[in-house]
Amino acid sequence: MTEKADRTVAGAAADDERRAWDRRYRERDRIWTGHPNTPLIDEVEPIVTPGSALDVGCGEGADAVWLARNGWLVTAVDLSPVAVERALSHAETAGVAQHVTFTDEDLETVVGSRGPWNLVTSMYTHPAQGGRWLVETLAPAVAPGGMLLVVAHHPTDPHAAEHPSLLAKTFAAEDVAGALDRSVWEVSATLRERTTREPNGRERLWRDSVLVARRHG
Repeated sequence: MTEKADRTVAGAAADDERRAWDRRYRERDRIWTGHPNTPLIDEVEPIVTPGSALDVGCGEGADAVWLARNGWLVTAVDLSPVAVERALSHAETAGVAQHVTFTDEDLETVVGSRGPWNLVTSMYTHPAQGGRWLVETLAPAVAPGGMLLVVAHHPTDPHAAEHPSLLAKTFAAEDVAGALDRSVWEVSATLRERTTREPNGRERLWRDSVLVARRHG
């Protein structure tokens, strides 16, 4: 298959994924909790001086709003226009819309035309192109001295096991960390477990792939 054909196939897959997510968002008024992701807080809260941030797969905007409230100037991207519309509404309600730019542009277009950013985050984004493609795409978006944070469902995550389409896109942090040149990056790739409590009181176990990479200044 030629490079042009590869791009055509990838583009068609991305369009299918965009339509699927739009359908999912339209089914319910809200599909996420509205709270920022715990791994984001754990890794970003210790940063003393906020700067610019790219939030990839922003969904309904909880992470972008949290970042903006904590002093970050945020670019937030999602492939679903429905999600982006909700995220903007969330930011407006929170009073931080002036600190966040939302877009449903193609991720590669955003990375190639804007930035770089001091912080680039991807929380549970599982693109059809795979985890390694995600890391390779986001790495050039990180400014010298900045951080890349990619968190995903691990292949052994119980939640992913319940959703075959998601399970097929999961990845281990150490497997995608190989996309980063160690002469340029300080890299940590770990498997982390956490628990949450559901409305019925039952505890749920999550197993996350966590890639934290700091670009040398």
